[in-house]
Amino acid sequence: MKIYDKFYIDGQWVEPAEKKLMDVINPSTEEVCAQIAIGNAQDVDKAAIAASKAFASYAFSSLDERIEIMHSIISAFKDRYNDIADAISEEMGAPTQLAQKGQTGSGLGHFKAAAALLKNFPFKQQQGASLIVKEPIGVCGLITPWNWPLNQIACKVAPAIAVGCTVILKPSEVAPLSAYIFSEVMHEAGLPKGVFNMINGDGLGVGTALSEHPLVDMVSFTGSTRAGALVAKNAAPTIKRVTQELGGKSANIILPDADLERAVKQGARSVFSNTGQSCNAPTRMLVPAEKMQQAEEIAAAVAETVVVGGATEEDTTMGPVVSEIQYNKIRILIEKGINEGAKLVCGGLERPANLDKGYFIKPTVFSEVSNDMTIAKEEIFGPVFAIMPYDSVDQAIEIANDTPYGLAGYIQGKDEEKLAYVASKIRAGNININGKSGDINTPFGGYKQSGNGREWGAHGFEDYLEIKAISGLQIG
Repeated sequence: MKIYDKFYIDGQWVEPAEKKLMDVINPSTEEVCAQIAIGNAQDVDKAAIAASKAFASYAFSSLDERIEIMHSIISAFKDRYNDIADAISEEMGAPTQLAQKGQTGSGLGHFKAAAALLKNFPFKQQQGASLIVKEPIGVCGLITPWNWPLNQIACKVAPAIAVGCTVILKPSEVAPLSAYIFSEVMHEAGLPKGVFNMINGDGLGVGTALSEHPLVDMVSFTGSTRAGALVAKNAAPTIKRVTQELGGKSANIILPDADLERAVKQGARSVFSNTGQSCNAPTRMLVPAEKMQQAEEIAAAVAETVVVGGATEEDTTMGPVVSEIQYNKIRILIEKGINEGAKLVCGGLERPANLDKGYFIKPTVFSEVSNDMTIAKEEIFGPVFAIMPYDSVDQAIEIANDTPYGLAGYIQGKDEEKLAYVASKIRAGNININGKSGDINTPFGGYKQSGNGREWGAHGFEDYLEIKAISGLQIG
């Protein structure tokens, strides 16, 4: 069993202020696969002092120096690529192929994108009578989740370091193994001391201390809406910037002229990918009322093709959910769906066949769901989605927007004018039409209680920059 009992602070691995270890559970087996040290406010204070001291010089590093740092990180990342992928499978249950290509690949992609953007990013622009300068905001506290562990770390760390900030990372204590290897990558890349720091811990002990600390200038948080609200409250007394990527309950509107089989298959597969543990999953499938039965049959057929199993099993296409807590929460919500009168098309409460251990949930589809049911309102964060009927396109739009969330929207159809109309009406940060999604440079983030700010690409740089107007100077 691996023991990760140190933190990375000021360019070295250091002992925590208090020796307190926590078990990390492999969700495929329910067995302890590692232990990590759990930090506290003293550890955060030590990291904040180191990051603040480093910022005084790193903020003024040259563009060429930071580009070189980014390429050093990319090189060191490639050397540990397989180790990171294996850790992701072990800590949160992603099947090997997903861990390799989707999870780890996206992490590396964010660093490549940041390095490319850095070369020509407009840090200085003349606007009217003033020179507008974009400067690094300072020390950044980065709090990341377990569902896409490396992707979420990279899409915060890469832009922050690229623009000249220093960072303190608190990865999820549920899935911390890939973050530890990533911290080793950052050390191997040879960053100046204090530019990157990492502390393991829980939200109460480290997350709160990080969001409250007076030397931390901004906090970027990805996680639940409930936890995001607490981060914002903790940060308010010091008036620090808070950017958040939170929950979602995204609608997938299948228009009357859509290829129903293609659209339903695509939507179902998208939900079952990563075992439904994606905040932008299209978990409310809106279908013309007269096509409900066909949609049910197609969705059930897709569920039948899903191979549920351990993350490292060769045939597995969908692994376990991340933890016992999530497993129990999902089962409670499935039970509520049944009790509230939704039609259970497939899946349900029983374990998948031949899987007596591990946090496995059957691919589950409900139908005849109304928007006032719990399973239509709450983010389930598992391989569960609801098929919902509509009578008109405007009613579908109304149902789609009848949620406190606004992370993503999905639309399937053929008429481009109608697709554009629906896209303009959906209040969400990312709209995906006919299965097309953005790339690594597409801004990612939401409306309403799905958060604020944007990650990925050039828009991701902006969260880590302050704007300074200098009048009386021009670009030389």
